[in-house]
Amino acid sequence: MASGKQTPRQKMINLMYLVFIAMMALNMSKEVLTAFGMINESLAESNASVTERNAAAIAGLATKAQEQPAKYVPLQEKAEQIHTLTGNFTTYIDNLKEKALEDIEGDEREDYEAMDQSAKLDEYLFSSGQPSEAGKEFLAEIEKYREGVANVLGEDFSQIAAEVRREFSTEPVVDGEGVKRPWLSYNFEGFPLIASITKLTQMQGDAKSAENDALSAMLSGQLQSDVSLTNYEAIVIPDKTAFFSGEQFSGKVVLGRVDPSLRFENVVINGNKVASTQAGQVQLKFPAGNVGEQKITGQLQFKEGDSIVEIPVTSSYSVIPKPNSAVISADKMNVVYRGVANPMTISIPGVGNVSANAPGLRSTGGAGNYIMDVTTLQAREVTINVSGELPGGEKVSDSKTFRVRDIPRPVGTVRGEDGTVRMQRQNLEISTIGAALPDFEFDVDLRVTGFKFRVPGQPTIQVRGQKLDQSAIGALRRAGRGETIQIFDVEAQLAGSSGYKLKQVSPVLVELTN
Repeated sequence: MASGKQTPRQKMINLMYLVFIAMMALNMSKEVLTAFGMINESLAESNASVTERNAAAIAGLATKAQEQPAKYVPLQEKAEQIHTLTGNFTTYIDNLKEKALEDIEGDEREDYEAMDQSAKLDEYLFSSGQPSEAGKEFLAEIEKYREGVANVLGEDFSQIAAEVRREFSTEPVVDGEGVKRPWLSYNFEGFPLIASITKLTQMQGDAKSAENDALSAMLSGQLQSDVSLTNYEAIVIPDKTAFFSGEQFSGKVVLGRVDPSLRFENVVINGNKVASTQAGQVQLKFPAGNVGEQKITGQLQFKEGDSIVEIPVTSSYSVIPKPNSAVISADKMNVVYRGVANPMTISIPGVGNVSANAPGLRSTGGAGNYIMDVTTLQAREVTINVSGELPGGEKVSDSKTFRVRDIPRPVGTVRGEDGTVRMQRQNLEISTIGAALPDFEFDVDLRVTGFKFRVPGQPTIQVRGQKLDQSAIGALRRAGRGETIQIFDVEAQLAGSSGYKLKQVSPVLVELTN
């Protein structure tokens, strides 16, 4: 084509063709006819070379369409349509040239000097100075090719479409004398046969060049689209996936190409094949894992040519405890008690493994679960020190101080009731004397081993065990109705911790109702 994309050789051929046309008006010599024949041969060789390039481009598009259908199949369909239009048009011109040369056989077709007459083609294309039916068919074939290729190219390749319409225009032409002449007459009427054959060969070359321009634009246009910055997104990659208050954020911004048409052949993440891929992306969904830093490793595989390209995947993320409850604490209630196992929950948000130490502190094996026993600790306070390592390797530590307290003073009970209890004499005789810790946070078992029993006006009786003995029952039977019985100096101890001395148990009073 004359679009500036032709080779220097082709441009020179076009220029020579124009020069020879001009020389024809000056009673050109037989050597000029021979030169036309040589140009025709050269054009035919050039056309064959372009045909091979077009076939290779079509094959390349077909391969790309198999590898990435979403991206290249639409281009392949356009290319096939243009290839068909070009093939039909050039075949028609071959038939037209054959018609013009049908009376010339064998070696005579190489005698270009003998092809100086125009009668054969004029009779075929013209009738009474107007296009014949064959001439009209020729114009229709040009229009069919021109509009067909331009419509296939459409707005996506509008520049090439416009060039095709210009190159294969059949509008009237103004000659050197300023006369407007029909395109068919201006280009073919009255010219020597070899000149018209050369012109037809040139038209075939223009069509093949137009196809080559379209194929090149399709391939190069898609490649330019692939690398265009409009197909990239800014991606923020932090140096780590979790930061803490007061810490500086660190990371980087990179450009990532977004290709919705890309399809992966195989995706493996953490040893498992992932089937959920769409729009050039891999959708991940798997258990987050335990608290702490977790790794993501794997590979993306996609087909490129005849080989499989593998892209490694390496990343990490942090798992922190799920905030399923509010943190509410009473500032004055940081207390641990002697004589009991104080349960503790110790953790650092964002850190999977922590270590804690303090007198009497031991782990119970669960995540962050500890028991603290300060029974033998004489100090009034105890400090728990906690340390751990963040995903980035940074060490963190903290501590908290608790007050150490004794178990509150127990109260004596009769039949589970404390304070002043009203009951019948015979019920008291069989009741169990106990001790309790009302409103204490821990569920403790107090065991009574003895107590003192006093009836007004009678001596105090020391009782061993949890029930009245015979001496106490005898004194009780001598008591009068309405008298108040005292049970005091109750001796009690913690079940399972006899070494811990409880505070003195409060007395319990019993008012006899009979």
